[in-house]
Amino acid sequence: MIRKVGFVWLAIMLTAALLLSACGNSKEVNSTPTNSAGVKDGDGSSPKPSELPPYEINLVFYGPAQKDLDLVAEEMSKITKEKINATVKLVRIEPAAWDQQSILMLTSKEQVDLIVTGGSSYSRQVAQGQLLPLDDLLQEHGQDIIKAFQPEVLAASKVNGQTYAVPSIRDFASDPIVLMRTDLLEKYNLSLDNVKKLDDLDAIFKVIKENEPNINVLGKASAAASIGNRLLETQWDILGDYIGVLPNLDELKVVNLYETPEYADMLKTIRRWYLAGYIHKDAATSNETAVDYIKANVGFATISKGKPGAVAQTENRTETKLSSVSLGHQITSTTNITSIMLGIPTNSKDPARTMMFLNLLNSDPDLVNLINWGIEGKHYAKVSESSIDFPPGVDSTNSGFNLRQGWMFGNQLLSYTWATDIPELWKEMEVFNRESKKSAALGFTYNPIPVKTELAAISNVTRQYSMALETGTLDPEVNLPKFIAALKDAGIDKVIAEKQKQLDEWAKNK
Repeated sequence: MIRKVGFVWLAIMLTAALLLSACGNSKEVNSTPTNSAGVKDGDGSSPKPSELPPYEINLVFYGPAQKDLDLVAEEMSKITKEKINATVKLVRIEPAAWDQQSILMLTSKEQVDLIVTGGSSYSRQVAQGQLLPLDDLLQEHGQDIIKAFQPEVLAASKVNGQTYAVPSIRDFASDPIVLMRTDLLEKYNLSLDNVKKLDDLDAIFKVIKENEPNINVLGKASAAASIGNRLLETQWDILGDYIGVLPNLDELKVVNLYETPEYADMLKTIRRWYLAGYIHKDAATSNETAVDYIKANVGFATISKGKPGAVAQTENRTETKLSSVSLGHQITSTTNITSIMLGIPTNSKDPARTMMFLNLLNSDPDLVNLINWGIEGKHYAKVSESSIDFPPGVDSTNSGFNLRQGWMFGNQLLSYTWATDIPELWKEMEVFNRESKKSAALGFTYNPIPVKTELAAISNVTRQYSMALETGTLDPEVNLPKFIAALKDAGIDKVIAEKQKQLDEWAKNK
């Protein structure tokens, strides 16, 4: 989560939490609706496809326009018609219009069978009774989904003990990595073998700066992120908003991130880099990223979120060969898992059939590859049994289907890898996810309403200090104490106490 975006998210979450607090008084949603075959979901019936009447499943998602979207839906329908006697309609919405359009669709009586959800949208939709509870449906028609997940990962989406959406299977974990230009490492005979911690980068950065004075040695991972942002979110459970975090993933002890020795040490290192000229002087306010710098041949390194394939993907963006080194073990928190999920709205006319379709998106490679890559021979061609590329004469500029949003739909690990990715990407991703360190708070989401006034004041203080401190622009010796004092005046201790209280209650009842 990017810090700047995080506090916009927090404001939305306050609204969602208000709705959640009223859920107990709202009209109860029927968790066993009747499907088009006249069978109540969860009653143990598993009719054969030939016994089911025809049905069209509307899958609603956001993404760029695709000329051949309907052709892909037709090919997907050939599979789903045979297996569950249903056809598929892909309903695409422009990303910029997603929030407004999805809200309108869910509040109307328009048929929506499966919709992309996650983050604050998920909380809001559950609070407003727009998503069906899925636990019974998963038991009846989602056995392949259950098999594909580690139980604690699938359970991370539960709200008040019930599942309302299924996460897509993708990169659930991340570790902090440093990406550096391979050509400059080789030019100055620099090895990454001895880089084990943040301070070990000084020796490399020093050589680059002395010999390449026009290079921006270290850039931000994204326009809205600080230099330290990726370090924080890949080593701590930030519990959604950084205001009260878990430094030890084995303990449910919430602390003030900004008072920890680790945070102070990170700021000292970043300040040292800033004063040495490794970080651009306007890093706190500029929208320029390390990718921009490296692609323009005026950048060297960035601190990023690591996962299998991260290096190759950044190489494609920068058009530059990169080397990487990890600074820690990968972790998984609730935020990692619940950011992208698929839910079945109450607008669905056949939740059981929709769950059958969602089950196929997590178990049928042919269906997964269609929605991820399009039609073989038209939108992609195999270069090996598991790797694909554009067919002759086709590229990203003229392909009729180049969505590249496999992380959004079901089990991405069942799909082909692209030619520029490592061949064993999905096998490595599965191991990476399973071997990640899971937070003891996996599945916990707190209600910010009791401290909404304090959070608003804290947000203002954080905007004033965090970016400047975490890019080295402000001296932490002088300004970190001011930052902490201002946070306390804004009520951060009260927020942390409330989050701890809710976390303890969650732990008792999980």
